Amino acid sequence: MKVLITPTSFRKPQNSKAREAVETYVDEVVYNPYDRSLKADEITGLLEGVGGYIAGLDYIDEEVIEKAPASLKVISRYGAGTDRVDIPAASRKGIIVTNTPGTNAIAVAELAVALMLSLARSIPKMDSAVKRGEWPRKNGLELSGKTLGIVGLGAIGRNVAARARAFGMNVTAYDPYIDEAYVKTQGIASLPLDKLLAGSDFISLHVPLNDDTKHMIGRERLGSLKDGAFIINTARGGLINETAAAEALRSGKLGGLGLDAYEVEPVTDSPLIDLDNVVMTPHMGAHTNEAVAAMGNMAVKNLIDVLEGRDCPYIVK
Repeated sequence: MKVLITPTSFRKPQNSKAREAVETYVDEVVYNPYDRSLKADEITGLLEGVGGYIAGLDYIDEEVIEKAPASLKVISRYGAGTDRVDIPAASRKGIIVTNTPGTNAIAVAELAVALMLSLARSIPKMDSAVKRGEWPRKNGLELSGKTLGIVGLGAIGRNVAARARAFGMNVTAYDPYIDEAYVKTQGIASLPLDKLLAGSDFISLHVPLNDDTKHMIGRERLGSLKDGAFIINTARGGLINETAAAEALRSGKLGGLGLDAYEVEPVTDSPLIDLDNVVMTPHMGAHTNEAVAAMGNMAVKNLIDVLEGRDCPYIVK
């Protein structure tokens, strides 16, 4: 049997056990030859004779699924998000899709908090200034006493909430499937989305990208924010209309953006690139030693469980 593995971090030392497990199980492993997320035609060209596919952030659309060989039985996502996989198309073709929920929750949550701190204290800007021989004086903001609105209270959102409370922040949350008992015990106020956005000093996005959430932060909602509010996005880039966000940043309506995800990746000509109140990281939220190892081990286990006909609790439908 042949398996395709495309996540660029799968070949890091932290995934040595996962690599050993899959390489022992199958006859041949094809690794990503491009060192980046794959385009549709590149995926199709690598799937010939493949029985299992451990997928990174590749766009596995309906065309890719339709062109996939009959041998392909499982797409094992290396990560929690499956918005880049056409699940209905896979189901129609009998291809099982799995993911690795919770494995990167702490890693992404810690980056979200790091971006909040970076914006509150202008850390990247101050770092650059000192390295240029300057010694600026600039007042920042304390997180303590500020209100954080979390959009999406899954595993990552809950970890962000715990860390925010440790900083003394007031935490509110919106989630269409919110666990009311959980938020009550954690002291989190459950609010409708627009009320949460209007009342937050910091907003952190933790929802999947789909037809309902695409550009959920657009011109109208940006206009309803508190003056100088900050938005953190470590989820998916399409949640924010980048053109509208750039306008809000230039006007001062939006105080800053902390981004780990973008409408087009890698980032090349985004209107946000040249703005000094934007902190940008290269979609690295899940890239800690611990998360990389956990994702790799679970992705391989999911793949083998499906191929062996064993129960897998992480099948996405």
